[in-house]
Amino acid sequence: MRDRMRELLDAVDSQQEELGKAAGLLLDVVSGDGIVHAAGAGHSLAMVCETFYRAGGLAAVRPLWDPEVLPLTGALRSSAAERVPGRGRGLAERADIRTGDAVVVFSTSGRNPYPVEIAQVARDSGVPVVAVTSTAASAAATDRSGSRLADYATVVLDTHVPPGDVVYPATAPRTSAASTVAAAYLWAALLAELEDLAVRRGVELPLWTSANVPGGDERNVELVARYGERIPELSA
Repeated sequence: MRDRMRELLDAVDSQQEELGKAAGLLLDVVSGDGIVHAAGAGHSLAMVCETFYRAGGLAAVRPLWDPEVLPLTGALRSSAAERVPGRGRGLAERADIRTGDAVVVFSTSGRNPYPVEIAQVARDSGVPVVAVTSTAASAAATDRSGSRLADYATVVLDTHVPPGDVVYPATAPRTSAASTVAAAYLWAALLAELEDLAVRRGVELPLWTSANVPGGDERNVELVARYGERIPELSA
């Protein structure tokens, strides 16, 4: 299992051109006082949590989600909810997504209506989309939306997760899901690329500081004040 996971992470690392494009896109948003909206459904909501209010994370991130697609509030219901046409579109249309923002959508299969519609609304509005998905899993997945998340992406970051998500045992995989590990690694790699690019451009990134280190609370209060109006979840 360890070897297979390392292979996936090596594949993620091979996307330097795409990571560079995504970092440039996000830096333009942050430099222009825009917001990065992060979306996902089901277990991809773990990645929405990973992007939001996380030590070392980008402060200019707003979680874009519907409680109905959270498995913790009803597993079968959440699976059904992300397949309902119109739910993702409605959420995106109600969200405060503006020119100068960006949308990051996490979805391993990228074939259910919910993530696809969010990306489609953003692109139709002229807002760039970063899709974090698996092209292999998407190609093999059941088509429930008539298109794929990647179809509406400005930049596609490929997790390289196999169809079905699992990687163990190698001869007949049935356990050890890899999508969260691969997507979290991809997001961390993107943040590192973003930091390097910001340094080269002389831009100071708005990054959260751990509340468990001296000065962390004070620094974070400043960021909440800066972004609270556009990200109401920071003070809700």
